[in-house]
Amino acid sequence: MKTQPIKIILDTDPGGDDSFAFLWLQSLARQGLAEIVAITSVDGNVHAKHTFAGSCKLLQLGGFSQVEVGRGVIGGSASEDIEDAGYIHGADGMGNLSHTLPAAHQDYETARYSDDLLIDKLNAAPNEMIVVAIGPLTNLAAAEKKAPGILKLAKQIVIMGGAFLQPGNVTPEAEFNIAYDPEAADLVFRCCNHLVVMPLNVTRKLVFTPNLAEQISAVNPDHPIAKFITALCQFMVGTAMTFRETAGKPGFLVHDAATLAYLFYPETLMFQRAQVDIETKGEWTRGKTIMDRRNNAKPTANAWVALDVDAVNLLAIIAEDLKFLIR
Repeated sequence: MKTQPIKIILDTDPGGDDSFAFLWLQSLARQGLAEIVAITSVDGNVHAKHTFAGSCKLLQLGGFSQVEVGRGVIGGSASEDIEDAGYIHGADGMGNLSHTLPAAHQDYETARYSDDLLIDKLNAAPNEMIVVAIGPLTNLAAAEKKAPGILKLAKQIVIMGGAFLQPGNVTPEAEFNIAYDPEAADLVFRCCNHLVVMPLNVTRKLVFTPNLAEQISAVNPDHPIAKFITALCQFMVGTAMTFRETAGKPGFLVHDAATLAYLFYPETLMFQRAQVDIETKGEWTRGKTIMDRRNNAKPTANAWVALDVDAVNLLAIIAEDLKFLIR
């Protein structure tokens, strides 16, 4: 029995790991498993102009140029204390490789803002769309402020962000996507109870290695996507090793891919229902995600939080699906 494709709005700030998740989503769409409804780019890993251009280029590369891309909301409450992650992902967010990709097919200056695009798509099909948010939550919060209740029209909101009972990656306590705009994250977590969260506890186990990139490329070494995957992996491994992200193992963390694992390969993950809150005031803990672990009733629980992942199998799955794009 053929299943209906899952309708997805991808909110993203490419980003090396975003780029791998983005390509994986396009592979799933090619296989008839997903429908990419829209891309809402967001200010985060690099400036909104770069994340918009990167999103357009990735769509062109994968053959999905018809998908509309929104331009990220600027301003709001984005943290002045957290710099962007160009030092990790390259000045363009894509390992300084964006010049090797097809030209952006949509114009940043005339594009709709991402919050307006979210509002339009969610209103058009209530309870049908899944929002996959793999960057700061600025766009989602802006949409909710502009149209209160709009986020509840999403079937689910799947978020890569946060860290529970372990260190953050931009401060001792906070993960980048939440710390970059804590007020936005706080608004989203307060107004929704249908959230699914992929924190660093899980994503730090997803180390994508050069060997996996070579396996993908070997299927069709001359394909533009194969060349991009190989080059981007090489760049990201370099920065991951420099910043000691993988405990000395050659590879880099494909954090954002965990969101798609939940939707398409749920057997690879284990979850706990939880009440999650965002710290916005602390001098040392701003952007920290808090999970109430006391044995008290939690009738206001707002999220399913991933606790563990079958990393070996999931990484193998990602590699096999990416091969589908270049065959």
